[in-house]
Amino acid sequence: MAVQVGEVLEGKITGVKKFGAFVSLPGGGTGMVHISEVSTEYIQELADVLSEGQMIKVKVISISPEGKIALSIKRCEGAEPVAAKPQQRERQPRTGRADNGRVWQPKAAASKDNLSFEDMMSRFKTQSEEKISDLKRVTEARRGGGYSRRR
Repeated sequence: MAVQVGEVLEGKITGVKKFGAFVSLPGGGTGMVHISEVSTEYIQELADVLSEGQMIKVKVISISPEGKIALSIKRCEGAEPVAAKPQQRERQPRTGRADNGRVWQPKAAASKDNLSFEDMMSRFKTQSEEKISDLKRVTEARRGGGYSRRR
C-alpha cells in the first residue's frame, strides 16, 4: 500500500524522542511526527503526551525524495486533541515576584533650562569627584593598596 500526501492513517508509535515521535504505518512504512505537529498547544516534553505502543491517527504532510514521511496529528480532521497523560500534574504558576501594580517610569530629568552654566558645572564636578573616589576605593581594595597599620 503506497502512502500518499493528504491521507489520514492510523499508526502505532514505535519511538518517542525529544524532537518527535516515530510512527509505524500500515503497509510497513515508518513516518515521523515532529513535536510542533502534535498539538496546537505548547508541549514541554513529548513523552508526557505520547508513549510507545499508543495507536494514533495521523495525516501525511509530505514525502521527501529520500522517502522520509512527515506526519501530523494536529492537522488530522476528526482526531481527538492530544492531552497530557492523567498522571501529569498541572503546571504551577511562577512565584517569587509580587505584582504591586507599579509600572516603570523614567526619572523626570531636571529641566536644564532653569540651571545656569555655573550650576551645571558645579553639578558635573561633584558627580565626577564622587565617581573618582569610588573608583579609587575599589581599585585600591583589589591591589591591597592603601595604608597598613604595621610599621
